[in-house]
Amino acid sequence: MIDKINTIKQEIKTFIINNEEDLEAFRLEFLSRNGKIQKMFGLMGSVPNEQKARVGKAMNEVKNIAQSVFDEAKTSLESDSKKVFGALDDITLPVEPAYTGSYHPLTQALDEIKQIFLRLGFNIADGPELEDDFHNFTALNFPPDHPARDMQDTFFVRKSDDPDIDDLVLRTHTSPVQIRLMKEQQPPVRSIMPGRVFRNEAVTAKSYFQFNQVEGLYVDKNVTLGELIETLVMFARLMYGSDVKYRVRPSFFPFTEPSLEMDIWWESDKGGQWLEILGAGMVDPNVFKAVDVDPETYTGFAFGMGVDRIAMLRYGIDDIRLLYDNDIRFLQQFKS
Repeated sequence: MIDKINTIKQEIKTFIINNEEDLEAFRLEFLSRNGKIQKMFGLMGSVPNEQKARVGKAMNEVKNIAQSVFDEAKTSLESDSKKVFGALDDITLPVEPAYTGSYHPLTQALDEIKQIFLRLGFNIADGPELEDDFHNFTALNFPPDHPARDMQDTFFVRKSDDPDIDDLVLRTHTSPVQIRLMKEQQPPVRSIMPGRVFRNEAVTAKSYFQFNQVEGLYVDKNVTLGELIETLVMFARLMYGSDVKYRVRPSFFPFTEPSLEMDIWWESDKGGQWLEILGAGMVDPNVFKAVDVDPETYTGFAFGMGVDRIAMLRYGIDDIRLLYDNDIRFLQQFKS
């Protein structure tokens, strides 16, 4: 064992460290968890009892030598890196280009959406990501047995059997901000509400458990379904160009009646397909009653669009997971 220790000591003393790469190689070979010194200590159990004191002392000596060599080399390299260049030094070699960062594609898409709706006369409102049952479900006309209230679909922070205590959830859509807005402000209301939402969903190329939405609400006297469709078509053309292929089809949502969805034709390497980007409809009278707005006097429309899918369409991204992986190779493609 003493011979083995002396061999490691000799290797440490003859190891040449000229740069950061050499320093890291030294650390990995001798000082890391899987390095020679750690493995050497692991053999202590096989040393006869009468030799343990002598061998242990030799092992600690080698460990201290290795740590001292590492610390001195590191200090020397750091000192060299702070060298002040003088008039005779050649500093003409070009430096490697550095990545300066850029806006995330979701941020870029959201900024475009905001600018479009600001041009269309909407302002911007905000609300909390942690919501109670009333704002997230009840006020939006979700019946007590609606599937969205199940734990399989919603992330519950607090679920209570006491009818006087509201459940708390991570909001499943940005629609609760509509409720807060109409409770605080009498019509007319014309706002968009961007924000993160959360669904208890499986992660696939087209869906994620967290995503971003932009909710829109317009409430006034004599608001019509035609105004809603024209607003959505105008948005699609401003976002994707005047030649965008879109379709509007009937749908169902508890908080709007009638309801519709808008799809955009998506061309990818795997072929073309329709991709739903938003749901919309005329605000249900029950929603107005929940916030003390007279449904006989006012009408309105609401829409909710997925920023993630809009970004995928806008930039030709075929997998939603790329938006959340923080892969620098992917993000570098979106320099503005």
